[in-house]
Amino acid sequence: MAHTNHLAIFLSNNANKLHLSHLLIGGKLNATLPEIDVKKGVLFSSISLAEFIEEEALHEEWVVSKQFSRSIRNLSSGEQKKALLSYLLSQKPDYIILDNPMDNLDAASQEALLISINEMAAHTSIIQLINRHRDYLSFITRAFEYNDEGLISISDIKSYLKENEVHQKEAINTKVPPPITEIILDNDELVSFKNVTVKYEERVIVKDINWTINKGEFWQLLGPNGSGKTTLLTMINGDNPKAYNQDLTLFGRRKGTGETVWEIKRKIGYLTPSMTDLFNTRHTLEQMIISGFMDSIGLYKQPSDMQIRLADEWLELIEMFHLKKKIFCQLSLGQQRLALVARAMVKHPPLLILDEAMSGLDDHNSALVTNLINKIAAESKTAILYVSHRIEEGLLPKHLFELTPTQSGSIGKIKREVK
Repeated sequence: MAHTNHLAIFLSNNANKLHLSHLLIGGKLNATLPEIDVKKGVLFSSISLAEFIEEEALHEEWVVSKQFSRSIRNLSSGEQKKALLSYLLSQKPDYIILDNPMDNLDAASQEALLISINEMAAHTSIIQLINRHRDYLSFITRAFEYNDEGLISISDIKSYLKENEVHQKEAINTKVPPPITEIILDNDELVSFKNVTVKYEERVIVKDINWTINKGEFWQLLGPNGSGKTTLLTMINGDNPKAYNQDLTLFGRRKGTGETVWEIKRKIGYLTPSMTDLFNTRHTLEQMIISGFMDSIGLYKQPSDMQIRLADEWLELIEMFHLKKKIFCQLSLGQQRLALVARAMVKHPPLLILDEAMSGLDDHNSALVTNLINKIAAESKTAILYVSHRIEEGLLPKHLFELTPTQSGSIGKIKREVK
């Protein structure tokens, strides 16, 4: 490869990635990285993507996504990253910071992006920020670790990866706290799709979906970007009007027979990484956990003594009781994600939906969240629906529902007893 000024920076979720990015772009690390001195850099990151989405909303101008003839907000994850990379390279930078570029991408999109990165590496310096060691770009031969002391040079990358390999943490000894009251349903069938097809105008998203989730089952919903995973989730949680006039049964009741969205949501615990941004007030960690009983963003009424006690038991379970009075938004990303899982489970919903629960986490925190999910599956009556583009090492779903795109819409395939 003609261009060799590439480097990798390994960092945990405790590191201030935004601060590091500003230091790199602002040329504040020139003493350590003289090759970027007086040079133009750009940031390829979910941070910059969010900023462009906000700018488009303010000015109603498609700067980044002109080639798609629609807003970047309405593109799939793969399309968003393709559009962002193309736009940034059009600025002809001397170097580009790649912040976990493979996050939220399916295998095909990762492969396509990797080809683009390899082509780019011949003429543009790459600085890769890495949380998951499996995403390390192998052509990079110079690396640093970023911690409280700053950038620490890594002399041997292979040895570093071997020494810092994260194995699954030992089982959590504390038992899952019990529910205040168990939500009783008439039967064990929680969700039932029968020949469900969803289309928008002439575009078919999913076709002839047949899928049943029963009480206590642990499923993974797998599929590439744009295959319809989000469509199925919004039909389950009551947010998609396309669910009407379909043979869809939720918690024993045919969709469209008079149930309210809130009756559905009361039976579901939900987590998506974007929820972190909702809790940006002065609520403490303990208050945030308690809010799961009320399905509210924040705590706005006096909780009962029982709710406080059980919330504290969940904090003991995830080993964060000592942080109960800390402001939630001041916690590390890994701590926030563990807390969001606990918040979704405090009411022991019949169904727990975890949408890309590992997104943005480092290897250590991914292992912690994985163990927590496995423990919930083993010790509660809650059914779990884990949604991701990837198979997560150590996670133990028993069943897999995989969406495969076709020209006439994505079809679903069930694989039971996943090993």
